[in-house]
Amino acid sequence: MLAFVFARCDKHNDAVAPQQNANDTTKATLDIPKFITTDYIEADKIERISKFRSAIGHDYWDDFERCRSMKHYFSPRSTVSWSSVKIFSPITGKIVRTTEEWAGTQIQIQSAAQPKYIVIIFHIALQHQLNAGDSVFAGQQLGTHFSSQTMSDIAVGFSDNNRWKLISYFEVISDSVFQHYSARGITSRTDCIISKETRDADTLKCNGENFISSGTLENWVVLK
Repeated sequence: MLAFVFARCDKHNDAVAPQQNANDTTKATLDIPKFITTDYIEADKIERISKFRSAIGHDYWDDFERCRSMKHYFSPRSTVSWSSVKIFSPITGKIVRTTEEWAGTQIQIQSAAQPKYIVIIFHIALQHQLNAGDSVFAGQQLGTHFSSQTMSDIAVGFSDNNRWKLISYFEVISDSVFQHYSARGITSRTDCIISKETRDADTLKCNGENFISSGTLENWVVLK
């Protein structure tokens, strides 16, 4: 049985990460598996996606980087009822935490195929009650996006020598899932990612979790 520790216990970055042997030499940026085979959202209803390390929303950080949004916001089309956008489990696995947010429910899912990885989906209007310990399967509808009060967002992370590491959703989706975005004009996965080096060279400023500067880099990828 896997044991769990709190990798982060602040307001936003409170993911539960699998406990890991301190001698494990995980390569944080190499050999990342593309284990997500089902998209978490109805992509045809999405107009634009914020880039990983953007200045959109609020500071969402890990144990390696700060003052940048290390997740993706998916903004539905203006012609779509945002609360009708379906949200799915992108992986088969087990729920390790649910949190009631100011807008809907946050769900954290541990991958069965890649147990050190946690997928975090925010602002869900749940179809049915879900609790820590429940199993879900890839493609299972969890509910819908909460409302037009906020965008849908997703984060992916894992434990790197017992330190919480966030990576882009676009680093772990399968080629078949990425093809849906390629058909909408995204030519490369890196189109959705601001590299650490590029972000560090275009520094943001934060006051607590709030961005007080937005830098000069493009924050969004607009879908065709």
